Amino acid sequence: MSKITIALVIALSFLGCSRSASDTDQKTEPSEAQAGLIEMGTEAQKHVGLEVVPAKVEQLTELLQVTGTVQPIDSRLGRVRPLANGRIQEVLVTAGDRVAAGQALARFDNVEAGDLSSQYQVAQADLRKLQAQHTTALKQLERNQHLVEIGAVPQKDLESSQSEEQGLDASLKAQESVIAGLSGRLRRFGVDDGNSQNSSTTTIRSPFAGVVVKAAATPGETVDPSTELFQIADLSRVWVQAEVYEKDLGHIRVGQTALISVDTYPDQKFAGRMTYIADVLDPQTRTVKVRCEVPNPDLKLKLDMFASVSLPTMFSKRALAVPASAIQQLDTKMVVFVQKAPTKFEAREVKIGQTVNGATEILSGLHDGEPVVKDGAFHLKSIVLGGTLGDEEN
Repeated sequence: MSKITIALVIALSFLGCSRSASDTDQKTEPSEAQAGLIEMGTEAQKHVGLEVVPAKVEQLTELLQVTGTVQPIDSRLGRVRPLANGRIQEVLVTAGDRVAAGQALARFDNVEAGDLSSQYQVAQADLRKLQAQHTTALKQLERNQHLVEIGAVPQKDLESSQSEEQGLDASLKAQESVIAGLSGRLRRFGVDDGNSQNSSTTTIRSPFAGVVVKAAATPGETVDPSTELFQIADLSRVWVQAEVYEKDLGHIRVGQTALISVDTYPDQKFAGRMTYIADVLDPQTRTVKVRCEVPNPDLKLKLDMFASVSLPTMFSKRALAVPASAIQQLDTKMVVFVQKAPTKFEAREVKIGQTVNGATEILSGLHDGEPVVKDGAFHLKSIVLGGTLGDEEN
């Protein structure tokens, strides 16, 4: 064999040994990717909006979300009608006005009040006449008593005087009773003890403080006791009426707390209480009407506002939880991405439980305080699956 041939064989043998050693090194020293770590630079994290939050133990309370509208409470809604026939003379308020208890709403020509006022004046005149007669009778009774004592008149004259005085006294009391009745009826119409001579103009007043939600009275209109002129609503407390699906009825109960929110005040929650669950199911929508009573001292909640109602259900427990957006599925496994270093993340398999209001219960695989990716987890999942940072979630 020539020297050249021998040298070639030695070189090929050396090259083979080198490749074998290199392959062995790669098999015995796994890369970080093979160890389950994914790397993403800080600039890339900013680009995808990656956000990390700690897993934490918290109270998970499931809330049932329903929608409803703000309505007046029936017992706080006054329907104002006239007490007699008449004609509207003047309307003093309009819909939307806030009124105080007893505030004048309208004035109208009350035919019955005019008749009562006339009767009152006649009754007062008759009372004065009876009072004068009674005074005379008392004087005559005293005189006859004295004359009987001295024997100037017979006993029957005294008895006659006594009978007359007693009769007038009874008539006087009866007339006072008639006047008291007329006075009470006049006061119902807003006429004070007949001080207004033959007045038929009476005032319609608000039964309590509130807001005028309806004003149907117009000047010149003829009205009777069946005519509804105004609706006054006390809105210091209101109802939020909503509908709950049949399948969710087992999760709610009368007396439970409800949280109310409206678009007008997105950062404010109004606390209320469930006061009513209807006994009749709507066969078309398969829903049941519910009511929540809500304090409204600042009158921020307006009638017919749309409202979102959050009702706590029976599910409530303390548990380790992460944002629901942190949970990703790899093949058949549920994983979260745990931050191990500023640019390195581990895909950690976890066992999950209930998801409540955007938080998912972690049953195993994670510890309290471990940092997990809340936003941007899908991009890390794309890297694991061989995708790119620009992939979008379907």
